[in-house]
Amino acid sequence: MNIIKAILRIALRECGIFRRNPIYLLCMVVFPLLITLLFTSMMNEGQPQRMPVGIVDQDATSTTRAMVQRLSTFQTTEVVGHYTTVDEARRAIQRNEIYAFLYLPNGMTEALMSSRQPKVSFYISETTLVSGALLLRDLKMLCMLASASVGQKTMTAKGYPEQAIMAFLQPISIDLHAINNPWLNYNTYLSNMLIPACLLLFVFLITAYSLGTELKFGTAKELLAMSNGHISVALAGKFLPQTLIFLMVMFANNYYEYVVLGFPIHGSVLSLILLDVLAIFASQGFAIFIFGLVPSLRMSMSICSLWGVLSFSLVGTAFPLYAMDRPLQLLAQLFPLRHYYMAFQITVFNGYPLGYAWIYYGALLIFIGLPLFTMPNIRKAMYKYEYIP
Repeated sequence: MNIIKAILRIALRECGIFRRNPIYLLCMVVFPLLITLLFTSMMNEGQPQRMPVGIVDQDATSTTRAMVQRLSTFQTTEVVGHYTTVDEARRAIQRNEIYAFLYLPNGMTEALMSSRQPKVSFYISETTLVSGALLLRDLKMLCMLASASVGQKTMTAKGYPEQAIMAFLQPISIDLHAINNPWLNYNTYLSNMLIPACLLLFVFLITAYSLGTELKFGTAKELLAMSNGHISVALAGKFLPQTLIFLMVMFANNYYEYVVLGFPIHGSVLSLILLDVLAIFASQGFAIFIFGLVPSLRMSMSICSLWGVLSFSLVGTAFPLYAMDRPLQLLAQLFPLRHYYMAFQITVFNGYPLGYAWIYYGALLIFIGLPLFTMPNIRKAMYKYEYIP
């Protein structure tokens, strides 16, 4: 009973710190909610639409004009400029006026009609990965359609039946089914991971900051006195309000995504709540562990910020982890976000039972237990450490 009272007293003390220092509420409530609105509104169309491209048409025939007209009908592409030379179009890319341009050389139509395989070039700015990939897809598809159209007309003129023509032009018919995200919606796929990643980064930083400021302002001994010298009681009381606030923000984000915006969810709500709770606790546990290794405000926050930023790359959302080098695959297992992402994909996004992701839930539990190894060092630092600016 005394332990519970001590935890509650320390929690009330922490609430007073929140009131006096606005950085807590800014990083725990305001910034995460703004990030949620930013990412979900930025990708509210699902995919980038009407991205500007240019045309360098030196052939100027009805065939090339039909190709340009067909390119304008693509959902993600909009022809915004015609250029006379490649250098002029290249400078337009450098000025960020267009993301790509299609070069149709002189004599292309004649070579195409005589089956001489004309060379059509397209230049794409890969500064933005998503736009570059989508425009590359559209331009390649345009060239394939143009080639198939000419081949179809030639074979029709030679008297081939329609079935034989289609078997020659498209010997394999692709029937594509995008599982659990049939709209290929970038908002559904990326926001589900980018927003929690940003929130867990704030958990890292605020956890290390709150412990570091106890040393900086000389209040660490007061904290231990309120817990009767029990470091576990001190940490439990100190992080109780933070945990509750972070969980409420995470649940609010889930409500906004899955109820207001209608993101698909194939697993149970309980599995999502359990995963959120474990992710918050695991991030706090990792940050406390780091502070125990390096009991310094500056160094612990630097390590936590580095770890949080690296997790964006090593989580496997933008680039699959199995395609990375072996050392990076092993390093990724040291990031709580990686295990959160895998458990989310298995149990929430795909709807499989929790047993299929037991190894990732187990990894999150290991992160939660990490502070047990550094609590004695934190207690020692609170008694003896002198802050050096």
